[in-house]
Amino acid sequence: MKLHLKSFPFIQYQAYFVTLSIVLVTVSILLVMFKGLNYGTDFKGGIKLQYRIDSDVTEEDLRILLDSASLGEASIQRIGKIDEKRFSLKFPLQVGISLEEFSNKVEGFLKQKIPAGKLVLEQEEIVGPKAGKDLRKKAQLALIVAWLLILIYIGYRFDFYFAPGAIVALIHDVLVTVGVIALTGREFTLTTVAVLLTIIGYSVNDTIVIYDRVRENLSKHPKMLLADLVNLSVNETLSRSIITSLTVFFVVVIMYLFGKGEIEGFGFVMMIGVIAGSYSTIFVASPVYLYLHKIVPRLEAWWAQK
Repeated sequence: MKLHLKSFPFIQYQAYFVTLSIVLVTVSILLVMFKGLNYGTDFKGGIKLQYRIDSDVTEEDLRILLDSASLGEASIQRIGKIDEKRFSLKFPLQVGISLEEFSNKVEGFLKQKIPAGKLVLEQEEIVGPKAGKDLRKKAQLALIVAWLLILIYIGYRFDFYFAPGAIVALIHDVLVTVGVIALTGREFTLTTVAVLLTIIGYSVNDTIVIYDRVRENLSKHPKMLLADLVNLSVNETLSRSIITSLTVFFVVVIMYLFGKGEIEGFGFVMMIGVIAGSYSTIFVASPVYLYLHKIVPRLEAWWAQK
């Protein structure tokens, strides 16, 4: 039976897309190496103050108030439930001033906006540079462990030919996203690490949908050329991928446009991740799967001759 592929020939142009991905990843690595990441207090050390503020103030109100205090760029985040009215304030390390003196200075500025008795300091601590360095290592370890677990899962759920493509796509997504963060000079915090892990989960979900269709079509069309079969599978799942991606994208765009502080940062990074993840699912994971089918038999034949 002749199959009519009313579809875009993704696989036919895979060389162009793979080249683009290599360029993007290379530029991202160079940006991180030479421009560097703007690490937040969590990673480079700083002062953390946690307040309960029994007043109708927002993160933006606190940010405007503290911007005039010349205390360094503050990272302000609402924590816990909204009705708990707790805020975490993080500042760069201060030279020549004790934690108590700095805390009193911050409280003095906050009391200009917040009535007496409405402001309660619940926690104050200094995060040293060594602790920040340890935290960076743990963040890197978290990403690597996530990649390895996904590699094992997909290798078990499908087979060896599928798993590497998914991992290459995930590494691509993280590196491109981190490259954009380095380019824009945005602060790299624990929230950023959480977003990167979220991007990994989002991207692998999209990839598995296509892989599942490939496996299904391998049974349906055993005589079909593998490249055509993969292209068919990508196109059959394309509408689902587009709808899912756009749904998530619209939400994170709203977070980026209307959010403040950590919410705005989460929305921006996630926005880049959704674009990179949707792209890599089609233009990175699938070509790697095809490439392995070509190269592995050759390597096996070469090994057999030795």
